[in-house]
Amino acid sequence: MSWQVMLSSMGEGMLRTLAIFFLTILFSMPLGMVVTLLRRSKFKIISGITKVYIAIMRGTPLMLQLLAWYFGPYYLFGASIRGYRFAAIIIGFTMNYAAYFAEIYRGGIESIPAGQYEAAEVLGYSKVQTFFKIILPQVMKTIMPSVTNEIITLVKDTSLAFALAYNEMFAIAKQIAASQTSFTPYVVAGVFYFVMNYVVAFVMERVEKSMDYYS
Repeated sequence: MSWQVMLSSMGEGMLRTLAIFFLTILFSMPLGMVVTLLRRSKFKIISGITKVYIAIMRGTPLMLQLLAWYFGPYYLFGASIRGYRFAAIIIGFTMNYAAYFAEIYRGGIESIPAGQYEAAEVLGYSKVQTFFKIILPQVMKTIMPSVTNEIITLVKDTSLAFALAYNEMFAIAKQIAASQTSFTPYVVAGVFYFVMNYVVAFVMERVEKSMDYYS
């Protein structure tokens, strides 16, 4: 196999990896905030169910969760799973990472002193205004390093999609390496993951600096 053909094949896998990455970020980060609010609910049933969800998502392997999301509808309801593979991958990644983001958000929210809420109430802010105008900006600044670490982990975790026979970057690298008995595809894949993580770290560092209110 020529370099041109190999890079073309791996380029297609790269696009699929990027699709998993960006769609997971798009859905999991806002869902994580919803989960956080449910986790902090005053209703014990709601907060209890949310705690169980977070515990399951964080306490079981992501690969196992992907298999459950993909094969679950068939084994539980006899539903057809044809054409469902990519959707199952996105659902699995989103639900898993939403749990992690939720705990990051919760830690950030609970780190805000109670005096911030009291001051906002004195100034006449509603609870919604207090959260979005006063609490959330401070929370985002506080949690940004943890969010960055989680996003970098996601870049590497996209390779787990191979468990559902989805031809993303790593899966294609394995196929080419096996057929050509060459280690080169793994090197190319490694460079891709490294560069992507470097870009993520660079962008997130810029975002952190933009939130440095005291500079």
